[in-house]
Amino acid sequence: QVQLVESGGGLVRPGGTLRLSCVASGTFSSIDFMAWYRQFPGKQRELVAEISRGGTIKYSDSVKGRVTISQVNAKNMVSLQMTNLKPEDTAVYFCNANIDSGDAYYTTWGQGTQVTVSS
Repeated sequence: QVQLVESGGGLVRPGGTLRLSCVASGTFSSIDFMAWYRQFPGKQRELVAEISRGGTIKYSDSVKGRVTISQVNAKNMVSLQMTNLKPEDTAVYFCNANIDSGDAYYTTWGQGTQVTVSS
């Protein structure tokens, strides 16, 4: 089983910068995609950004230009650099990964990290 551990959330002022990191650990053959989602209170999780093992990147329109996703394949790690943060970015951010265990494909989630943008 793969575990995703997130770090880097917290309180930041509007216009500030925050970097989230997620590391995958456990037994698997490969990670095909890693992504960041966020969830507002009472809402479903929405995609923020995703990156494939080959480096193909997708951003949601709401964060495009303010967010950069990057990965270190050798370390099974993905990061999300967020700049010019706005109060409406306040949410719980979740790391997501599509795993190839060698026997099957499955999706797994981290526990979530709170990001609060407030003055």
